Amino acid sequence: MTSHHQIAAAARIGMLTRERDTASASAQALRELARALPLDAATLLTIDPLTGSHVQIASIGYTAEASQALAGEFVATPWYRNVVRRELPPSISEDAEDAGPRFRHGWFYAERVRPAGFRDGVTGALRHRGRLVGLVHLSTESADAYDTDARLLLASVIPALAAFADPLAHAGDLHGLAEADAASLVTGDRVIDLPGRDRPLVLREEGGFGALLRAFTGTGGQRLRLLWPAGGSWRRVVVHRHPAGPGLAADAVLVHETPTELPYGLSPRELEVLTRAATGQTNQAIAQALFLSPRTVHSHVEHLLRKTGCASRAEATALAVRDGLLRPDPDHLARFVER
Repeated sequence: MTSHHQIAAAARIGMLTRERDTASASAQALRELARALPLDAATLLTIDPLTGSHVQIASIGYTAEASQALAGEFVATPWYRNVVRRELPPSISEDAEDAGPRFRHGWFYAERVRPAGFRDGVTGALRHRGRLVGLVHLSTESADAYDTDARLLLASVIPALAAFADPLAHAGDLHGLAEADAASLVTGDRVIDLPGRDRPLVLREEGGFGALLRAFTGTGGQRLRLLWPAGGSWRRVVVHRHPAGPGLAADAVLVHETPTELPYGLSPRELEVLTRAATGQTNQAIAQALFLSPRTVHSHVEHLLRKTGCASRAEATALAVRDGLLRPDPDHLARFVER
């Protein structure tokens, strides 16, 4: 029967999901489990969304060799498939008829678990928003420690542990995205879709946005705000450098977009002129770059000043940089990246 002490530990684990520091919260969650369940070692693993490999987030009590075996070798065994298909986490000592292959009779127990001194263990599959995102392993030197009550307690905290293990769980929360914003993570040439969000149109169309992302990554900056055409309309786009963590590469960036009209009634050409003016280009240089006459560029500048209510070209370019009224190209990107 579950005790008040165990219920309190489960509640504390649930509250840890509010923490932004996933690594610290995960380690604390394992320590809380140690207060509620018999365990001498525990590890929490996430699944890398790009490679599918298991990566350790937090661990207590296991040697480096044992942790590596649990992260790499265990997932290739029949017992891993048994774990994934079970709602109630199975234990080493379990003797249910539908438990599949007897773990205690297998090579992984004989070669990895028993030599480390563990006589019982329990493993739970972590699912978050319908996706398998990781595993939790508990081991103890005591025999027959994980009865049904212990396994039910572990099952009750698995949703919280899954939130720690999901590398995509807080990607939108970290940057204050609106619920309807389209957003994805990008690392290298790979796009990682976020659960519950559409992929931004700028990432679905061939329009030069990929070159812009590569240029952003090379700047080492933290954020870029801009306007970009996609799907026959304009999008307000923000690119963030995403914090590295278990299951996410250090070069990951978050791209999110919302549909918009061009602000102040600017035309696409006026936006382009304003962007180039914000890089410091003269009217003559803008004219040469856009294959326009200087008189035409001068007219565009006058129009955009009137529309934005700015008294000077300098005031208009400051407005553009401040509010992200820009459509930059990769060559001029560094001027607009927020550090």
